[in-house]
Amino acid sequence: MPLLDPVTMSTPSGKAATAQAAKTTDAEAATKPIPILPTSQAQIMRHAHPVLLGAFFYASFNALVHEPVTTMWSSAPVVLAVQIAYTTICLPPAGSQSVKPAKKLRPGEKKKAGSESNVSNIAVTTTVALFLTLFAALPLHVVFVLFGAPFLTHLPNTFLCSLHLSLLGLYPLFYSHGVDSEEWLEILGARAPFDEGFGGLVGGCLGAWLGAVPIPLDWDREWQKWPITILVGVYAGYVLGKLIGGTVAHGKRFA
Repeated sequence: MPLLDPVTMSTPSGKAATAQAAKTTDAEAATKPIPILPTSQAQIMRHAHPVLLGAFFYASFNALVHEPVTTMWSSAPVVLAVQIAYTTICLPPAGSQSVKPAKKLRPGEKKKAGSESNVSNIAVTTTVALFLTLFAALPLHVVFVLFGAPFLTHLPNTFLCSLHLSLLGLYPLFYSHGVDSEEWLEILGARAPFDEGFGGLVGGCLGAWLGAVPIPLDWDREWQKWPITILVGVYAGYVLGKLIGGTVAHGKRFA
C-alpha cells in the first residue's frame, strides 16, 4: 500500500476550512459601516441634521443667487458648526471603535483619571478633521476644473463650492475614519460599505455632477450662474445620500 505524504496531502475539508478562514480574515479587515451612537441625543440629531442643512440652504438661496461668493463664504462657518454638532453627538471619533470598553468599577472603587480622555479625544479628532477638510477643498477644486469648471475665471466661486462639498461630504468621514489608509482606499475606490457618512459623500458628488445639467440651457436665469446649480445638487445629493446610506443601503457595498 503506497504511503501518503501528510505534507502534500490535502483534503476537500481542509481546503474549505482554509478558504473559509481567509474569507473571515478579509471580512474582519474590511471597513465596517460607522454606527450612530446609541443615545437619545444622537437619534434626535441624526434626524434634525438634514432638516437643519436643508432649511439653512433654502433660507440662503436668494442671497446665493445675487451674491454667490459672499453667501458661500459667510455660510461656510454655519455649515461647519452644524457638521461639528452632528459628528460629535452622533458619530464615534476615529479609533474609538477599536478601543476596549472600560472595565466596570467595583463598589467603592474610584475611576482612574486616565479614563477621562474621551472629551480630549473628540476635541483632537475634530481639530484634525477640520484641517483635513479645509485642505481637501484644494484637490476638490482641481477635480471641478477637470470636470469643466472655469479654469482662469470664477476662482473664488469654484473654491468655495469645493469647500462646501468638503464640509458636507468629507468632514464626517475624516472624523470617523481618521487617516487610516486602508479605509480611505476603500472609500475613494467606492468599495466602502454604505453608512450616513459614505452615503452623504456619494450623494453629494452625484448631486454636483447632475447639478451641472441646467447651466448650459438657454433659459437666461440668474440661478444658472456658476456654481449655484452645482451647490444645489451638492446639498440635495448629500441629504438624500445620507438618508439612504443610513437606512435602506446601510452596510451594503458597490462591489
